[in-house]
Formats: sequence, structure tokens, C-alpha cells
Amino acid sequence: MIIDGIGQGLMWACLTIGVFITFRILDIPDLTTEGSFPLGAAVTIKLMLSGQSAVVAMLCGFGAGFLAGMVTGLLDTQLHIPSLLAGILTMTGLYSVNMHIMGKANIPLLDQKVLTNYLPETWDVTVQTIVIGVIICTIVVALLVMFFKTQSGLALRATGNNTTMSAANGIKTNRTIVLGYAISNGLIAVSGSLIAQSNGFADIGMGIGTIVIGLASVLVGEIILPAKKMVWRLIAMVLGAIVYRVLLTLAMNVGVSPDDLKILSAIILVIVIVLPMIQNQYRSRQQLKRYLQKLNLNSGVKTDE
Repeated sequence: MIIDGIGQGLMWACLTIGVFITFRILDIPDLTTEGSFPLGAAVTIKLMLSGQSAVVAMLCGFGAGFLAGMVTGLLDTQLHIPSLLAGILTMTGLYSVNMHIMGKANIPLLDQKVLTNYLPETWDVTVQTIVIGVIICTIVVALLVMFFKTQSGLALRATGNNTTMSAANGIKTNRTIVLGYAISNGLIAVSGSLIAQSNGFADIGMGIGTIVIGLASVLVGEIILPAKKMVWRLIAMVLGAIVYRVLLTLAMNVGVSPDDLKILSAIILVIVIVLPMIQNQYRSRQQLKRYLQKLNLNSGVKTDE
């Protein structure tokens, strides 16, 4: 069951990385996630049913998510709509877009060849899922590491750290923010594409709660592997997605109903938000205690003299 959780975690890793880009790098809560995730699934399944290969369909899914992110970015930067509301507006509009793409609320994949079918048939399905997940995550992490070393990537990170200072130094912050939105939602759409292929269908409601899943995975990854270098931060996101899905898999195997997974996700998110706060408070108290002990010790020495 843990192996199944690892495979599913790798499928969700692109979602986690996408949420990481907006939430951590740009410091923006982007709810477009819940629309771009099923968008990637819808585009992929529809193209595969029309005869396109899984690879081409998934790349088109990335492109669709990229465009959805651009829409949110333009609403935010050009129309000055608050980022949270801009994401909600795009997410709402994408519901209709996804319905038009699929034609109905749910479309099955039927007998089309998915990514795992390119691997030897003798391999177990779970092993195939893990191999495909590792390949895709490796490609995504490698490409992002190279991107963040470019001028555009450095501008994106600088804009997230301090928008005003970045603009003062000549960075076109609006363009950079739109690019961040676009890359984020493109990766989220890729995750939707992978999950749709794994499940064998695309569903109009499959994006509900994905922002909670993404945020929880980001925070879990940061707890597991706290790092400053971008390559390790991205690897931490992959690990966070894996651990999160393993936790959900274990919960289901001990009797938790699938209907309760959403509330379980919310509980996990609350825990990973509160846990670092408790740790910081504990460290602060310990530091204060050591300082007071040192102060008392010095006072005692002076008194003896």
C-alpha cells in the first residue's frame, strides 16, 4: 500500500511544484488550481480519444494550463483584481470551458494507450506508475532548475521577494508575475493529465480540493527537507507530495472512508501549518531559558568577586 502511495504521490508532484511557484516564490494564493487541474485532464483525454499520443496530449494539457495561468495573471496585473479573486474568477470560468471540452461531466479513456503502456507489459502497474512519475518529475525539476538560473527565472524569484525593489531595478514585474502564474498552472494541468490517465477518466469535479492538497504537500515537503537551494526545494516538493499521498493511502487502509479524505486533507493541512509554529515557540522558549541561565550565572560570578 505504501508503494501505491509513492506512485500516486509522483503523479501529484507536478501539482505541488506548481502551487509552490505561486505560493512560495510569488507569495500569491492562486485558486486557479482547481480549474487548471481538470483542464489538463480534459484536454489530455479528449485529444487521446481523437487519436493523439499520450505525450502530445499531455503537452497540450500543459499548454492549456499555461494559458489559464496567463488569464489569471493578466486579471491580477493589468486589471488590478486582487490575486485571490482573480484566481476564483478564472476557476469559475474554467468550469464552463472544461464542460465544453469534454462535452459532458465525465469522459472515460477507453482503450487508448497511456504513458505507462510504453513500458514493458510484464511490469506491475504500480511499478510502471512509479517509473513514469520519476521520469516526469526528474524532467520537470531539471528544467525548472535551469529556468531559475536564467535571467527570467532570477527575475521571477526577485519579484516574489520584493516587487517594489525589483521594479526599481528595471524588472518588468507584471510580465514576470504573469509568467509565474502560467508556469504554475501549466504544471498543475500536467498533474491533472497524469491523474486522468492513471484513473482512466476525466471528471468535471476532479479539481475540487486540489489547492488544499497542493498546500499541504508544499508544507509537508518543507518540514521533511528544509532547504535554501532551489534544486533541493523542488525535490522537497516531490517528497512532500509522496509523503502526503502515503498518509492518505495508509488512512484509507485503516478504514477511513473515501468520502472523508477531503476533511482528512484539511486536518493534515492544519497540522503542518501549526506544527512549525509550535516548534518555533519551543525554540524561542529554550533560547530565552538559556539566556536567563547565562545571565544568572554571570550575576553570581560578579557577586562572588
